[in-house]
Formats: sequence, structure tokens, C-alpha cells
Amino acid sequence: MERESISPKFKNFAVRECRGSSDLYEYLALHIAEDDQLLEIAANAAPGQPIPNLFFGAVHYLLLKGKEHELREYYRSIVDQPKDLEESFYHFRSFCLQYRNELVIFLKNKLVQTNEVRRCAYLYPSFCNIYDKVKKPLALIEIGTSAGLQLLWDQYCYTYGSTEKYGNIESNVTIKSEIYGERLPLLLPKSPPVVSRFGLDLHVNDLTNPEDRLWLKSLIWPEHKERVELFEHAAHLFTKQPVKLIEGDGVRLLPEFVLQVPDDSLICIFHTHVANQMSKEAKYQLLDYIKMLGNTRDVYHIYNNMWDSDLHLDYFINGKEYNETLAETDGHGRWFRWKL
Repeated sequence: MERESISPKFKNFAVRECRGSSDLYEYLALHIAEDDQLLEIAANAAPGQPIPNLFFGAVHYLLLKGKEHELREYYRSIVDQPKDLEESFYHFRSFCLQYRNELVIFLKNKLVQTNEVRRCAYLYPSFCNIYDKVKKPLALIEIGTSAGLQLLWDQYCYTYGSTEKYGNIESNVTIKSEIYGERLPLLLPKSPPVVSRFGLDLHVNDLTNPEDRLWLKSLIWPEHKERVELFEHAAHLFTKQPVKLIEGDGVRLLPEFVLQVPDDSLICIFHTHVANQMSKEAKYQLLDYIKMLGNTRDVYHIYNNMWDSDLHLDYFINGKEYNETLAETDGHGRWFRWKL
């Protein structure tokens, strides 16, 4: 992969994703974009992967694993009082060159599979919206499930800038998010009923496996301690009531698991921040299958990052197709703007 194609990815990552969210990653990404040796290392990322996320995740993993280096002093996930940014790139570059071989192995073999639990903040009103339409129990199938934490969205408690609570108000996992704008989504007091749930992924992350669990934590940005806490609470809940997760190509496996959905329930296929890693062919294959399925059964499809960053809902009722844009969303679920 040419430098000219990778450098803009780090610049865009710094400005569009990190600014206002991670000062460290913004600063480092802008410098990486101008450094040929680091771009050469980053070029080893597996095809289709978001390179900056994967690169930063690999470095973070080695640091959390215990590699001794001055770079540790700049990560809030490791030290309580990180050093100023000014010299962070010098040490970041030194670390990457020192551990180049290990980083290359990671980049070639790992996938970006962030289990951002707080994205359930906008999934909850989405599923409330669906249930309000059909009044049937929901059968969930998630593509790109990683460790499956979003499949438990109905088991979490939600607050949206007020004292009101929604979902499972007894849950030990409380997700806080803000709703921007004047339009408010339907928020049912209690979670809609879920009759079944399957998670499909090219590589399933096993939360009981220390290496898998550490990799998922490594993908959380260093300043985001609240995200780490939320991940740990949700992971603890998952180990108490594990969900069936299946390893393989989610698009190709989908027909097999649709057949297992009872006729008296509603098929709900969903994925968040996954479609950007799909090939164009896989995207069309998925949409074509859902359209074909919609000729025989009612089906709902919730997704983002397919063509743009908005949250979309495509659905078929009695063979008729409907398309809605549900919300503009923050990548980490800190806020969303409802559009319906």
C-alpha cells in the first residue's frame, strides 16, 4: 500500500475522529501521517481494516501487555498523570521501531472489533421503534458481533440526560447518552422482548480468553476510562448469560440462521461500524439477500457505515419495502440526533 494512500487516513482519523475525544491519538496521528517509516509499518494492516485504529490498537496492546518503554508515561490508561504531548511522538516512534516485528504480526493478523457497548444507546430506541410497529418478540442476528456485547442491549439500563431510566432498570450496566436536537425517539420503559439472539463474525472474541479480552480493551482509546468500565461491566454480565456466537462470514452464514428463527417472531438483522470493513460485493450480497427474504417474511435491517455514517433502517412488511434514516450518531455512542 502506497504512502500516498495511507497518510490521508491518519490525517482524517486525527481530525474527524480524535479531535475533541483523544488529544493523544490526534497528536500522534498527525505526526504519523508525515513519517515514512511508521507508514511503512502501518501498511502491513490486513486488507479492509481501518488502518489507524488497528495500528493504535496494536501499540496499546503491547503497552498493556507490559512492554517497558517511556511511551507508557503518555497513556492515561496506564498512568494517572500522563506526560505532556510535546515529546510523545518521539517516544511513540521509538517504541514502534523497537517492536516493529511484533507490530507487523499484529497488523497482519488482528481485526478491529471494538465492542463499543455505548452504541446500544441508539440501538435501544431503534428496537423500541421496531417493536412498536409489529408487537412481536424480536429475533436478533448481529453481523460482526466480535464478543457479542451489543446482542445484550435489552439487558442494559439507559439514561438520556435526565433521571428517567429505560430498559432493564435493575441492570448493573447503565449506559448514558445524550439526544441532540428537538426530535425525540420512542423510548419504551421496559425493553422489548427478545426470543433469540445469534452473533456472527469472521473471528469471535472469547471474553473468557485473557488475550482476546486484552485486545478488545486495547481498542479503547487511552483517555476513555468510562468506556473501559462499561466494557468490563458488560463483559461480566455476558459471562453470566453467554450468547451463541458463530465464527465465519456473517453474510454467507445469514441464511442458515434465519431458518432457525420462529415464525411468530420478527427477524432483526443489525450491525454497527462493521460495513465499512465489507467489500462492495459483500454489501450488495447482504442487501440482495434481505430483499429476497423480505418477499417471504417480515424482516428489519439496522445498520450504519454502509454508505454513510448515519443509522439506517430498511424493512419489509408483507413484501413491501420501507427505508428510513433513524439517526446521526457519534462513533462511541456519546450522543445521537434522532431524525424520524
